[in-house]
Amino acid sequence: MTQEIEIGMGKSGRMCYALDDVAIVPSRRTRDPQDVNTSWQVDAYEFDIPIVGAPMDSSMSPDTIITLGKLGGLGVLDLEGVWTRYENPLPQLEKITHASDEEATRVLQQVYSEPIKPELITARIQQIRDAGVTVAAALTPQRTQEFYSTVVAAGVDLFVIRGTAVSAEHISQTHEPLNLKKFIYELDVPVIVGGAGTYRAAMHLMRTGAAGVLVGSGGSAVSSSRTILGMHVPMATAIADIAAARKDYMEESDGRYVQVIADGGLGTSGNFVKAFAMGADAVMMGSALARATEAPGHGMHWGREATHKNLPRGRRVSLDTVGTMEEILMGPSTCADGSMNYIGALKRAMSSTGYTQLRPFQNCPVVATPYDHR
Repeated sequence: MTQEIEIGMGKSGRMCYALDDVAIVPSRRTRDPQDVNTSWQVDAYEFDIPIVGAPMDSSMSPDTIITLGKLGGLGVLDLEGVWTRYENPLPQLEKITHASDEEATRVLQQVYSEPIKPELITARIQQIRDAGVTVAAALTPQRTQEFYSTVVAAGVDLFVIRGTAVSAEHISQTHEPLNLKKFIYELDVPVIVGGAGTYRAAMHLMRTGAAGVLVGSGGSAVSSSRTILGMHVPMATAIADIAAARKDYMEESDGRYVQVIADGGLGTSGNFVKAFAMGADAVMMGSALARATEAPGHGMHWGREATHKNLPRGRRVSLDTVGTMEEILMGPSTCADGSMNYIGALKRAMSSTGYTQLRPFQNCPVVATPYDHR
């Protein structure tokens, strides 16, 4: 049952909630945090922790993807980023990180104007594969048809199609759009696709055969889609809606389970935990991992949308470096602001509500606390 409110005499809208607007309710039964299992699985690939590194150059390089993979998570390489445009992208990253606030957008546009080189796609994927971790790489829907054959030939394990809003029914009068259902059906590797913000959009994406659906518009910490495009997805409601679509699709498809991955706008470890309580199977993290000492952005963070040559949607932001990637994800934490030991926070919350597995934790009780963000 949804709650409609009257915005004005000629327009009504649905009441929706961000993760800040909900809270987990402890139960009468608790468990030992050591008994909690945070593993999850996409197709045949299983991971110890439900963390997906967002395909952002400020946080994910081949080296940090390997580090995340060895910690039990999944890193995703942006195949439209600096690592596939430059043989040695370090000088370009230095330009971005050292640019003034006034120059940052122009520098980003300049750096990302260099063409993508297929041979570098192959080389970067091979570098990750040689390290023995699961290989995941991302393209936008606009570039998927151009480069996907190179990606598959290079030996990618999981293919990610990520955009601000991805639909299964894109229509264009100027070019042949990506037929997502046909593309996924013919591809030999599992596909994760998004972002989706509604039940209906997610259901359409699930029906294409996607192994996972990204919830949200991605990169909310550095994106200004709400300011520039007027688009915004309150994450608590979006995750719950798309978790409902997953349940209905399971019945429709005789048991096929599609992973729901929250993407963007999570912030602290508290919101990270609440994403699972609302129904997520995993979380795609950008800004949290950009705070790691190993991050290629060295404390600066930006999304792909900020590099657009005509309509940049976002900006480069400065973040505090708080610790190594292992410390950020697994602890120990040296601060009490929710920026470190995300997995420890998840285990503690699950044990405090009596759960030892992620899927049952999706059913834990929550309350809505709008505007009470203390």
